[in-house]
Amino acid sequence: MSEPTLSSFSTALQRGPRPLPLFLEMLQTETADAPERRAAALAGLRAYQAAPRPPRPPLPDPIARSGRATLHAYAATGRPVVFVPSLINPPFVLDLAPDNSLLRWLARQGMRPMLVDWGTPEPGDRDQDIDAHVTQLLLPLLDAVPEPPILVGYCLGGTIAVAAATLRPVAGLTLIAAPWHFAGFGDEARARIAALWERAGPTCAALGLVPMEVLQSGFWRMDPARTVTKFERFGELAPDSPRAQAFVALEDWANSGAPLTYAAGRQLLECFFAADLPGSGGWRIDGRTISPDALACPSIDFVAQGDRIVPAASAVGLRAHHPVAAGHVGMVVGSRAPALLWQPLADWISGVPAAR
Repeated sequence: MSEPTLSSFSTALQRGPRPLPLFLEMLQTETADAPERRAAALAGLRAYQAAPRPPRPPLPDPIARSGRATLHAYAATGRPVVFVPSLINPPFVLDLAPDNSLLRWLARQGMRPMLVDWGTPEPGDRDQDIDAHVTQLLLPLLDAVPEPPILVGYCLGGTIAVAAATLRPVAGLTLIAAPWHFAGFGDEARARIAALWERAGPTCAALGLVPMEVLQSGFWRMDPARTVTKFERFGELAPDSPRAQAFVALEDWANSGAPLTYAAGRQLLECFFAADLPGSGGWRIDGRTISPDALACPSIDFVAQGDRIVPAASAVGLRAHHPVAAGHVGMVVGSRAPALLWQPLADWISGVPAAR
């Protein structure tokens, strides 16, 4: 059998990592002196593309809408806990599979978890920045909840949740792998992100949107060797094994997602990453400074110690913090997630007094 070539995969794959050309470029660089590794990674990529995919369970019917954003409840009764996901990648990482769902597990513990779905922006939404996601989309959803909920923000959703908790009374706030001090990403990573935006910004401005591939390429360049290695290893798994099925579900999530509005992408990359407005105390919405120091509710920060995407140095630094011995995504959906994050999160929520 002849060795698969890069060009054959660039045209043949209908489902694969996004952006695929960048993956192939990284593959060629990382395996330049190891053709056997290249063949193994390409075989793994082909196996991923051909893997069976059972249908995902649909989101529960929305209980509230605000523009394109919707709020979905995973139980009819119980303590309301609103999960705010990142604007990057879809929200279903919190409900990845029937047997790997933080939200469905919390519902079985007697809580009423709710999930924000940001929806898909159109070019006409280009001027809707992160501030507008808070005031125009998220706050109206929170206002539809009968009592002040506990907010749980994951990744950039945690940054956004701090703003919401500053502007609305909430019973409590939990941050999970949430960036705040963007200087904590380090000079090298921030320089790469600045260069990425310099190249992609004009096209994004013309589109009115920031395609997910633009941001994905930035994440991949943080650790290209790991991106290639995971496909090498996947090719060694039996396609119907639990590990293979878990890989496919997670990789499908990581390689999908709606674009950002142009204004949200610009604010994220220029005002947050470049200028570190949140971490420096310069982020204001409607004249109010957005700061964890202004929070009047119980709050806790779950910080992933092995996070390559949102380094621990970028965390808010709340007095109450819980280190998690996992990575950015593994802390939520990894095999040890129930013990490392789910149960400690449920225990903390159970100890938060009801809002008056």
